[in-house]
Amino acid sequence: MFGIPDPYIWVAYLLIIALAGACILYGLVNWNRGEGDLGS
Repeated sequence: MFGIPDPYIWVAYLLIIALAGACILYGLVNWNRGEGDLGS
């Protein structure tokens, strides 16, 4: 598929996309929190 025969490369790409989505989601959830709110 797309000229990449190794499934481990596909797993790496999918993990990168999933982690980027998780970072975006985390940022949206914590967007309006104050500076001291994250640790408590």
